[in-house]
Amino acid sequence: MDIDIIELSERKARFVLSDVSASFANALRRSILAEVPVMAIDDVNIYENTSVLFDEQFALRLGLIPLKTDNKSYVLPEECNCKGAGCPLCKLSLTLSAEGPKVVYSGDLVSADPQVEPADKTIPIVELKDKHKVVVEAIARLGTGRKHSKWQAGVAAGFKNMPVVTIGECDYCGSCVEVCPRNILKMEGDKVRVINVIECSMCGLCEEKCDMDSIKVTSKPDSFVMTFETTGALTAKEIALEAAGSIKKRAEQLSEIVDAL
Repeated sequence: MDIDIIELSERKARFVLSDVSASFANALRRSILAEVPVMAIDDVNIYENTSVLFDEQFALRLGLIPLKTDNKSYVLPEECNCKGAGCPLCKLSLTLSAEGPKVVYSGDLVSADPQVEPADKTIPIVELKDKHKVVVEAIARLGTGRKHSKWQAGVAAGFKNMPVVTIGECDYCGSCVEVCPRNILKMEGDKVRVINVIECSMCGLCEEKCDMDSIKVTSKPDSFVMTFETTGALTAKEIALEAAGSIKKRAEQLSEIVDAL
């Protein structure tokens, strides 16, 4: 397996996976979406809420706020020694106390652990009018997207086969260049060149436009362009490594089960 990184930032990754099957690429995509543990607010103790939101709506908005995660300091509740009863290893308290008139943002949450805080501090939660007040304690726990979408570390994860655009002999009329919606074809003198083939959506418009049938758009069956974004809970690099580690761990568990049969 070969990996060619095209783009890597805090919240987005794009790379080419080569010499792998479609099932492996899909397993990595699913692992990014459902197997990487992150922190999210799971319980909310509401001591006062005179805002326009019902308690359930207020709690739901808190639960959907992405939290920066420190996976080295916390464990999943089901794997904790306390068996999920609640201890410093598997839960974290965040408090919120605000009085109107003002707009309450995610940045107003105060975390007991400075390493775990809202990934974005400008997410609006509720607008408080004059004399409105909210006082809550939010309990955050580790979880995975398999259990609930609020624990989904990666978003917009997908992949496609690596495009291959072949240009044979033609009259170089330039019609294919004009119809390409991704601008991957370029006229250079009396020749048509393919530039940035990764951006090709394999729509086939250039093939249809060519009267000489000299353009062929195909794909590599064992090479894939994968893209995903993050909620900010973890960096794109951390998510990719965690997802790959999850696949390896499950493969090892399966091997042990098969050997025991």
